[in-house]
Amino acid sequence: MNTKGILIVVSGFSGSGKGTLMKELLSRYPDTYALSISATTRSPRAGEEHGREYFFISKDEFEKMIAKDQLIEYARYVENYYGTPREYVEKKLSEGKDVILEIEIQGALKVKKAFPDTLLLFVTPPNAAELRDRLVGRGTETMDVIKSRLDRACEEAEGMDSYDYLIVNDELEACVQKMHEIIQGEHQRSFRNKDFMKEIKEDLERLKGEE
Repeated sequence: MNTKGILIVVSGFSGSGKGTLMKELLSRYPDTYALSISATTRSPRAGEEHGREYFFISKDEFEKMIAKDQLIEYARYVENYYGTPREYVEKKLSEGKDVILEIEIQGALKVKKAFPDTLLLFVTPPNAAELRDRLVGRGTETMDVIKSRLDRACEEAEGMDSYDYLIVNDELEACVQKMHEIIQGEHQRSFRNKDFMKEIKEDLERLKGEE
């Protein structure tokens, strides 16, 4: 069966809990998944480190990576570039790890276009009121910022039907298990196992000829 890793894109509204979900999934299955680290031109926030949360690089460096086709995807969001370095992702996929990209819808659709076998997952809270409560409950942003995030969520909601699965993040434990089952189930899909199917067919023809 398919031993190569699957490229997975996870998107979701700000406040949907996708970051917490990713951390728990990686903590529970460290030998199965790898979280791709994005490059960005924005400044590090408090507690963030280069090479851990992001690769923090200059605009000139980023644009050189674009010119050399060293990014799987990239997008500009709130005056900053964000992108996925190609080398790391391809290395982990060849090692058999499922690689997760946590990126915005704009980048997700670019990845899907370039790599049609990519699995797209969209994380959402159970309802809009819960999303607002989570944003307010973080206590880290002004109401103006929260309003802008909700406005952004309205725009992002228009793209949800482009995703393969919706993951409702209500109860963390159940959500992590559901996401893991969806991803591992994808390994059984016929289009991901063309070589295996070909081998089975050839073996059956051989056995048939021996009768």
